[in-house]
Amino acid sequence: MTEEKAPKMITVFGGSRCGPESEEYKEALALGRLLVEAGFSVCSGGYAGVMEAISRGAHEADGHVTGFTMTQFRAEPNPYLKKIVPSEDFYARLQKLIRQSAGYVALRGGMGTMTEICLVWNKLVTGVLAGRPLILVGESWFKAIECLREHLVISDADMAHLSFAATASEAVELLKRRAS
Repeated sequence: MTEEKAPKMITVFGGSRCGPESEEYKEALALGRLLVEAGFSVCSGGYAGVMEAISRGAHEADGHVTGFTMTQFRAEPNPYLKKIVPSEDFYARLQKLIRQSAGYVALRGGMGTMTEICLVWNKLVTGVLAGRPLILVGESWFKAIECLREHLVISDADMAHLSFAATASEAVELLKRRAS
């Protein structure tokens, strides 16, 4: 009897304030499905918006979906999660989202999403994390990072830890090469 290897988990970051009619939600829905079809499992913060869409897309593709929630929030986790892992606060939750993943994808979001990608990026730059891709999906990320680069001290070596993708399918192709 052979032991079945669990699929590598990909963490997806994104905003909680978008609904099913938004481009972010539609892109996350497609991303969830494509990640499962590529052989990955998916995790997110487990609530609304992009987190719900990524969970829904993965769930509808019969994939494994984990939500890392917080006891500080009064909101209910989205209904597409197969597993819920509660954390006491934002920082404990973020560490769990980062630690167990083979790669990270960020869709458009707000301050929470920016905090998440900056922490992952910093861990990649400092060598705390190695060999894990951080992929930013959509034109908004390229513009945001260029703005940071213009006003902060961010080197070419720092930039080498980021990948940019125009679409969910492009992000999955990058993950298949770099996180598999």
